[in-house]
Amino acid sequence: MTTPSHLERLNPEQRAAIETTEGPLLVLAGAGTGKTRVLTTRFAHILLSGHAKPWQILAVTFTNKAAREMRERISGLTGETTDGLWLGTFHALCARMLRRHAEYVGLTSSFLILDTDDQLRLLKQVAEPWRIDIKRWPLPGLLGVIQRWKDRGLTPDGVTPAEDSSYADGHARAIYGTYQARLRELNACDFGDLMLHVVDILRTRPDVLEQYHRLFRYILVDEYQDTNTVQYLWLRLLARREGMPSNICCVGDDDQSIYSWRGAEVENILRFEKDFPGARIVRLERNYRSTAQILGTAAGLIAHNDGRLGKTLRPGREDAQGEPVLIVSIWDSDAEAREVCRRIETMRRDGHALGEIAILVRAGFQTRAFEERLVQFGIPYRIIGGLRFYERAEIRDALAYMRVLVNPADDLAFERIINVPKRGVGTAALQKLHAQARTERNGLSSAVETLLTTAAFRGKSQEKLASLMQTFVKQRSVLGREGHVVAVSGLLEDSGYLEMWRNDNAPDAPGRLENLKELVRALADFGTLGEFLEHVSLVMEAEGAAEEDRVSVMTLHGAKGLEFDSVFLPGWEEGVFPSQRTLDEGGDKGLEEERRLAYVGITRARHRAVILHAASRRIYANWQESMPSRFLDELPDEYVEREGDTPTRRERQDYSGYFTDSIFSDSQNSTMAPLVAKKRRTAVHDELVSSAPQIEVGARVFHQKFGYGVVINADRGATEVVFEEAGTRRVMSSYLQTVTS
Repeated sequence: MTTPSHLERLNPEQRAAIETTEGPLLVLAGAGTGKTRVLTTRFAHILLSGHAKPWQILAVTFTNKAAREMRERISGLTGETTDGLWLGTFHALCARMLRRHAEYVGLTSSFLILDTDDQLRLLKQVAEPWRIDIKRWPLPGLLGVIQRWKDRGLTPDGVTPAEDSSYADGHARAIYGTYQARLRELNACDFGDLMLHVVDILRTRPDVLEQYHRLFRYILVDEYQDTNTVQYLWLRLLARREGMPSNICCVGDDDQSIYSWRGAEVENILRFEKDFPGARIVRLERNYRSTAQILGTAAGLIAHNDGRLGKTLRPGREDAQGEPVLIVSIWDSDAEAREVCRRIETMRRDGHALGEIAILVRAGFQTRAFEERLVQFGIPYRIIGGLRFYERAEIRDALAYMRVLVNPADDLAFERIINVPKRGVGTAALQKLHAQARTERNGLSSAVETLLTTAAFRGKSQEKLASLMQTFVKQRSVLGREGHVVAVSGLLEDSGYLEMWRNDNAPDAPGRLENLKELVRALADFGTLGEFLEHVSLVMEAEGAAEEDRVSVMTLHGAKGLEFDSVFLPGWEEGVFPSQRTLDEGGDKGLEEERRLAYVGITRARHRAVILHAASRRIYANWQESMPSRFLDELPDEYVEREGDTPTRRERQDYSGYFTDSIFSDSQNSTMAPLVAKKRRTAVHDELVSSAPQIEVGARVFHQKFGYGVVINADRGATEVVFEEAGTRRVMSSYLQTVTS
């Protein structure tokens, strides 16, 4: 019998996943095993074999991009249009259902879907009777609590004491009820309601549920390991039919479930056989992406997880042996960034495409060191899934504070931070300030000082602005006595900026504090605050818009679904990876998710994976000993090669006496530690600049931004150079390369 064309070039496991059309099916699709091909071919196979009409298949994806790709592939395989298919994201499909049955939840079919800004405005209105202190309980955090309830399929009446929250002084559940009632009055819903309302309808209206049971003969689900509770409930309601086979096929990988922080429940995929008795499991284990060494390393690591269904990836290509995964021991985190960039530069000279190289970090704050070294080496790069370090909002805010600290006349910077955090300075107050500045022919800072003497601001605005101006005066004095690290730390604390992020309950707030911590860490590399701000300007200007071939820098979470020829995995140390926060909050479950994240990172590589760990890492500008990640001991020796002995920590001075680690933590009670003497600051600075390369006067040098020049003065880590085109400049020695010919 002739094999249909759409089933050609499939391995036996892929064909089994496609041709098993009846009954519940779980396809455990490992990384690089052709998951998308199986899912789309299965859809086409059901149509081409006459098992169902196009509208009788429900196909669910997690992203609009995945839905578009699936439509294109199905159209290519069947030669038919995909218009009218029940194919899309969870929320898009539920919006379509809700339009049909809106009256059952008190809406009409013309209901509005509110965006986040509208949701926050509405929430502010409905929360007013409770007189919530929105500084202590910010509205985005309250909205986050409500959305988490919705992700768990909980209506206001369904929130039990065990599920309740102490947020907003314990009033969150009551506000949730009023918020939902007000949404109905407005004939509106938010994003979370799209699924919550449909689940409610399917639970309470058997006639509606029966309609969909008759309509959908087959259900296909992508990335099942990433489903949250309400998505799971929706699928289970649609798939479980009394006296009928559950023709649901879920494709996923329990070893790549890494999104619990946004509601994903790995237990959904682990209990598939319990939810659907008699289910068949097909394991796709032939990986067509990575070498045998990479796959063996990843398999040995993930085998340490208990919460998994089990599978072992093996190479699907005969030429897939490859080189061992390299584990590199580095003596500190600065050397780590240099080592990665040195290797990338060597690879570039050997013809390796930069676009096929990725640096995958555990946390966003780690990107700064690599961005700066990439600029220093002249290696183009792009940040995937986020902003470059110095473009992030919290970093730009902190830099604006620094600019005002060194130059009170910097109006652009002052205007950015005058109301961050909130100090009651609205449009009218800003107009008044600008008018006063024009009258004085001076800057905004001076205008504020003048207006404060006349009590021109109302209520707390007067008090808060006066406190801000006093903070700048105080920290300018500290800047002269104790140095820029201490002054900037005090400025961010006393201005209330750090407190603002500590009190923010948004999921990304801890990461923003980590970024601010890394920013202060970076200050210790420079002799003055002015040098640091100039350095930031040079780094930001180094981005070349025209060059397309770039190294990709991203977090491990952002790398899921991507692949590269070569992958660098830095920071494999306890507390960094696995993340200490995840271990503290998630315990053993958190550790297993961190291990899955490591597995995802390794399996992004096609040909080469390099893991790095440092013996000491600078945290908050302090050097701290680092222990190698426990994951390194779990990597099987037969697939890895270890380079470099873990060095003993070198004794050196740091800023440990200046401020406590907790200043950047999310604790609401952190305080500054007592400051130490200026003599110690000077010793620290001497130590920091002593490691900079010594460049002799008269040496010919090259700078990535300014080009070629000749050194005319060298002192304490900074060098004065006469550049051929840029004139005389004072630059950091570490950003100069000596030209020998």
